[in-house]
Amino acid sequence: MIFIILVSIVATIGGFLFGFDSGVINGTVNGLQKAFNSDDIGTGFNVASMLLGCAIGAFTAGRLADVYGRKTLLLVTAVLFIVSAWGSGIAGSSMEFIVYRVIGGLAVGAASVMAPAYISEIAPARLRGRLSSIQQVAIISGLFAAFVSNYLLANLAGASTADFWLGFAAWRWMFWIELFPAVLFLVFLLFIPESPRYLVLRKKDHQASDVLNRLYGEEQGQKKLLEIQQSLAGDRHEPKLADLFDKQSRKVRKIVWIGIGLAVFQQLVGINVVFYYGAVLWQAVGFSESDALLINIISGAVSIAACVITMYFIDKVGRKPFLLLGSLGMTVTLSCLVFAFMNSDLDIHGNLDLGDMGTFALISANAYVFFFNLSWGPVMWVMLGEMFPNQIRGSGLAVAGLFQWGANFAITMTFPIMLTGIGLGGAYAFYAVFAALSVFFVAKYIYETKGRELEDMQG
Repeated sequence: MIFIILVSIVATIGGFLFGFDSGVINGTVNGLQKAFNSDDIGTGFNVASMLLGCAIGAFTAGRLADVYGRKTLLLVTAVLFIVSAWGSGIAGSSMEFIVYRVIGGLAVGAASVMAPAYISEIAPARLRGRLSSIQQVAIISGLFAAFVSNYLLANLAGASTADFWLGFAAWRWMFWIELFPAVLFLVFLLFIPESPRYLVLRKKDHQASDVLNRLYGEEQGQKKLLEIQQSLAGDRHEPKLADLFDKQSRKVRKIVWIGIGLAVFQQLVGINVVFYYGAVLWQAVGFSESDALLINIISGAVSIAACVITMYFIDKVGRKPFLLLGSLGMTVTLSCLVFAFMNSDLDIHGNLDLGDMGTFALISANAYVFFFNLSWGPVMWVMLGEMFPNQIRGSGLAVAGLFQWGANFAITMTFPIMLTGIGLGGAYAFYAVFAALSVFFVAKYIYETKGRELEDMQG
């Protein structure tokens, strides 16, 4: 069991890098605007460009992992993280920066689907939810580390745009800090085994047997090997995208649409606006850059606390109750934010001034972050990693990951435009509507997967 936990922790370093790479941009927006002289749309694309890579990375990783293996794809993501971290900091033009961010996006997208899939495929059913939830704890820890790093570097330099070590601006060092965990990820991955379920799919039963024996012991390992083989009996062909279609009706399987729904709703509630644009958001309502970065740190700490609660209870309570609670909580807290933004005044420069609403907005925003990370943050990744049958897990994750990052790109790209067009109140009203719709989606379409073996998942 200790070996399974250690292997899961190594896999979730990819989640940490996913979070760090996503959150580091938060403190660099001012630096990017100054260095590349970009307008709102240009800034939006500099921030959102990574997400194009994420969509491609998630889709291709799911498919390539069925051919080359889960471990191999995780190794590739580690190399891409290293290249992106260095290149994003050294970029001398907007186009060069975008190229390196897209490379980082490929890594983030691949890690986002491969880490939960890998953990689901090595973990016993009774602990699968808890171990898979570590992925979200790692993601939020990465975000938190990025926020702390951004805050410290900006304060040491005087501002994110000020020169720091070796004459480079602080915002460039914000990207380079990521090199340390990225290199560690690459080294540790060399010592973990390949997914046994992937090995059985590739008809490498002897290697799968060795891995299962290491994970569960010889008796349980051989029993699990037989269960995996039986689940694929009579249909043990090489996985392909066509498996996502029902053979009789020739329509996309219902489980695929549910996976897409989970992936898209997780983004349409607007959570990554807080993570990517948190500093910009709070500066827009009157906070200084230093205070805005400090607020991000508080949000990160709240997120970690919520994820730890979910990690402890998810295998006892189940997945669906957490999703319902999160959807209801986000609907209420987002509506509170809309109320705060709609009932605030403008200062002499035309910027929103929260005034007496400031404390209420901060509490509502952190409550919103709490409910998201109690539910949709970790549970969506847990379910995507476990809900698909063995034969279509790679392909199902590829499609769901593509839609998840596509929705993320759309939300991130449109926020600066919405901010200047309909204001913060209008933008958050949009997210609140989708939070409310997610309540009905979960109630009608999500089924419980707590305690079920992966071999029992129906497609």
